[in-house]
Amino acid sequence: MTFHRIKYFLVYLTPLVVSVSLTSNGIWTYLSVFILFGLLPFLELFTQGSTQNLSAAEEEMAKKDKIYDLLLYGLVPAQYAILAFFLYRVSSDNLTAAETVGVTLSFGLSCGILGINAAHELGHRSTWYEQLMSKMLLLTSLYMHFFIEHNRGHHKNVSTDEDPASSRYGESVYAFYFRTIWGSWKSAWQLEEVKLRKNNKRFWSLHNEMLRFQLIQAAFIAAIGLIFGWKPLLLFVAGAVIGFLLLETVNYIEHYGLRRKKMGDKYERTLPIHSWNSNHPIGRMVLLELSRHSDHHYMASRKYQVLRHFDQSPQMPTGYPGMIILSLFPPLWFMLIHKEIEKNRQTKEGYALA
Repeated sequence: MTFHRIKYFLVYLTPLVVSVSLTSNGIWTYLSVFILFGLLPFLELFTQGSTQNLSAAEEEMAKKDKIYDLLLYGLVPAQYAILAFFLYRVSSDNLTAAETVGVTLSFGLSCGILGINAAHELGHRSTWYEQLMSKMLLLTSLYMHFFIEHNRGHHKNVSTDEDPASSRYGESVYAFYFRTIWGSWKSAWQLEEVKLRKNNKRFWSLHNEMLRFQLIQAAFIAAIGLIFGWKPLLLFVAGAVIGFLLLETVNYIEHYGLRRKKMGDKYERTLPIHSWNSNHPIGRMVLLELSRHSDHHYMASRKYQVLRHFDQSPQMPTGYPGMIILSLFPPLWFMLIHKEIEKNRQTKEGYALA
């Protein structure tokens, strides 16, 4: 179990390489991009990963071990330290245009890989302070509505056409961006309206969490503008956009082409076959087991350290970092992923296409 703990320290690779990028000059400002979306995908081409799951006894030990929680909690101050230094760095006038792009890309990667990914895990926790940390992290990407839509919308409607975050067969990632960004934001408002109506609360009031989120984000943006100026403000927004586009790219690859069967007016239960899985070890550790996504949707309450492999889950041919890059080139993505879908349909039961 000692190694099982230690390997998750790799999640701090992201804040480490982003910090180096933010404190560097010249080509070194792009170090995080090279490491996270160059070196890691290359290394994962030569790894398969383990399909082994923890035993029942090991799982109980891991659930109770606070080290896993502390590793997760530490990402919150790490993200805010990166944000503060990024704003300080871009508020100076000694960066070239290329260096400005490099540090902004690095901050954006931190928002997506560190911020939103940790927020996703924390958002599924039941305590008020863990949920607060989730919202704090989402604030750095101006994507606080994800807390509502993901937990109450996506997990209910995943792998159906009712879910804006489930990509459709034949849909490019660029078309998906337009549909999911607007659709998820709209869905969060609708989910909050339903909740308020059930509790006999007014929509236009501070009981409306979506309204509170917009006010918090507007105040956050205004504070950055007042303290650092308009240029750092615009660069912060650019980094936040990179962060949530990275999130939506992950959403795109996680459920592409997989659909739950409709039985009358209802859909079948979400099963491990309705999410793409990857056991490639580096991506698993850097992303806090996000790539064992099938078990996450099968049982959303399971913490990252005890997520399981299922033989019936569709398996990606490489890790999440590589698949994210591949999705940006639709012809290559369709050629590879459609072949994988067809292979799964021929060998496993239950596969339905959008």
